[in-house]
Amino acid sequence: MATRLVQISMKAQDNSALGRFWADALGWEVTGDKGDETNVEPGGITYPDPTALCVDLIRVPEAKTVQNRVHVDLATTSAAHQAELVSRLRELGATPADVGQGDVPWTVLADPEGNEFCVLEPREVYRDTGPMAAVVTHCADPRAMARFWGEAMDWTVHEVADDHAVMRSAQGVGPYLEFLRSPDPKTVWNRVHFDLRPYPGDDQAAEVARLRALGATDLDIGQSDDVPWTVLADPEGNEFCVLTPL
Repeated sequence: MATRLVQISMKAQDNSALGRFWADALGWEVTGDKGDETNVEPGGITYPDPTALCVDLIRVPEAKTVQNRVHVDLATTSAAHQAELVSRLRELGATPADVGQGDVPWTVLADPEGNEFCVLEPREVYRDTGPMAAVVTHCADPRAMARFWGEAMDWTVHEVADDHAVMRSAQGVGPYLEFLRSPDPKTVWNRVHFDLRPYPGDDQAAEVARLRALGATDLDIGQSDDVPWTVLADPEGNEFCVLTPL
């Protein structure tokens, strides 16, 4: 059995407005916008597709209060593209953000609800990822996170060191998943989390049991008993959902 990362889920006080921002930021489309949920996907794909991690925005009443432990990095192809993208994002409502980055070649911004993200300088490693270069998680132990997530999913582990770990889909396409060492402890539930989906024909309950055996734990974040997904936490307490097979 195996499962794969298919999307990131982002909490929002106004899911429709934030969904429009991220669709414009990524050059994607709002493919669903009903009530408390907004879906953002690239055009021309059949979901789920390993070439992209779609964005699912879920309405919550709580405002963002602390720096996110999970954020998105955007790719650029040239210095001119980076400057143009930063300018366009600021016109869309993004604002400069100071997360202690100092003098770095990338630009840190926050979306209209304060979620930090980076617009990277051109890097050869991200030349074929699409607009989303990576999804980055701050953690205490990148090696341990790589062990868990490397067994949890069928993604390939590319690099492991004391201060970082890097993964990518088994097909070698789409954005990277990166874990960066941080001294800051997790204090609140993540406003951005992973959504995993087993493959067609696989058993969701058996997959959840396998993830528990790897070190995941059950988590109650207020979901009702009849939701079709299961909420778990990885060994550092980061929430994630196991969706139905598709």
